[in-house]
Amino acid sequence: MITWRPWALPAVLLALALVASGCEDEPDARGRPDAAPPSGSVARVCAERAAGPARPPAGAVTVDPGVVGDLAAKTESSPPGTTFWLRPGRHRLPPDRYAQVIPKRGNSYLGAPDAVFDGRKTNQYAFGGTAPDVTIRHLTVQGFVAPHNEGVVNHDSADGWVIEHATIRNNSGAGLMAGARQQVRASCLRGNGQYGMNAYKAGDTIRDLVLAGNEIAANNTDDWERRRPGCGCTGGVKFWAVNGADIRGNWVHDNRGTGLWADNNNNDFRIEDNVLEANDGAALMYETSYNAVIRNNTIRRNNWVEGRRYADRGDDFPYAAVYVSESGGEPRIPARTDKIEIYRNVLQNNWSGITLWENADRFCNSPANTSTGECTLLVPDTGRCARPAIATAPLYADCRWKTQRVDIHHNRFVLDTSVVACTVECGRMAVLANYGTYPDWSPYHGERVAEAITTRQRNRWHDNTYRGPWSFVARDQGRVLDFVQWQGMPYRQDAGSTFDPGPGGPR
Repeated sequence: MITWRPWALPAVLLALALVASGCEDEPDARGRPDAAPPSGSVARVCAERAAGPARPPAGAVTVDPGVVGDLAAKTESSPPGTTFWLRPGRHRLPPDRYAQVIPKRGNSYLGAPDAVFDGRKTNQYAFGGTAPDVTIRHLTVQGFVAPHNEGVVNHDSADGWVIEHATIRNNSGAGLMAGARQQVRASCLRGNGQYGMNAYKAGDTIRDLVLAGNEIAANNTDDWERRRPGCGCTGGVKFWAVNGADIRGNWVHDNRGTGLWADNNNNDFRIEDNVLEANDGAALMYETSYNAVIRNNTIRRNNWVEGRRYADRGDDFPYAAVYVSESGGEPRIPARTDKIEIYRNVLQNNWSGITLWENADRFCNSPANTSTGECTLLVPDTGRCARPAIATAPLYADCRWKTQRVDIHHNRFVLDTSVVACTVECGRMAVLANYGTYPDWSPYHGERVAEAITTRQRNRWHDNTYRGPWSFVARDQGRVLDFVQWQGMPYRQDAGSTFDPGPGGPR
């Protein structure tokens, strides 16, 4: 029996094209060729790495790959602010799982051409500790085995690190952790076991994160969602409690799971000028978070694997390429915008489009809240969200993460079902909630949340362009509308938009 692989045909055509042009690329960590490189300003970083300096800068400490542990030892014996130049070759740590480099404030680590820091599947962490303002440039970091939910570079989420022109590949766990003011630029985060980067700092908020011009590809090689079903712990990059993030000019592709996933009390994101493509799940999830601008992105061929998997199980929920879950604009939380604005994006041949969702049973202090123990940014004390107070203002509204003030406009949505190869519904826009039932003391029982998200929370589509057989889901997943119904009462969506049901364009 032939097993259907939704990426197989495009990958074969791409490989033939690369061979014909004399530039066939190596397969990614999952054994399939890279997606076609994007046009425009997004860099193909992993295949076109910028070489580091062939000679040490003045005053730099030279690190010898022939001496095991030389980098860690010289870091320990040198003062803060030292620059280290790693000579070409394979640099190693002693064979102790906890052996690692502990930088000092202001240290810089600069790799010569072909300098590799290799954990040899023995060491868990490459760079750790809490020293701020560390820089890592032109260095390949590979073969480290960080545990689940932990990371290899900046393991302890120190602040102010700069990672630039680096390659962080084929590690377990996350290639990178993140701290406040961290900048990750022009780097390759590829083939790591769980995430390319896990932007999480225990007990703290990460402020002012920059992720620019990187290639984030083929991560979650260990397939954690299969190993721990429902963990929500996979993808290209995961963001937790990040306040202020600029995510621009990245190529995020071929990750197992979601490409970019902002989960749990993130705020003030700008996600712009990225190419998000061929991720198994959603290109972008914005979950239980606030205030974002998502603009000028190219989003194509995402969610083919996970969307098809759910459809094959008979699940008719509108899983989409862009999934906004219990997230919205909130003017009371300071940010560069007071809504979620999604505009001037091109979404082409994904498994469905944009879904706005709110789980009626998910709120602070509810057993259905998968972010256990967490509350909204408006009510830090979870214990306040209890009866009888939760049934009245202001807690009735503030104990929920609400999908509200989402403005979707001037986007182009293109779908050719022969490209996606779907025989069930795979071209949906949606705004919906479930029927509230749980727990028994919840004040959100029944259709209250479904009615609010659909008609009262200022969620709007308008001035968009549709090409292909799109349909629309409103209020609940059983209510599927055509374009005329979607534009009519009571929904009144997509004013000023155009709809062409013909083929979705070139393959």
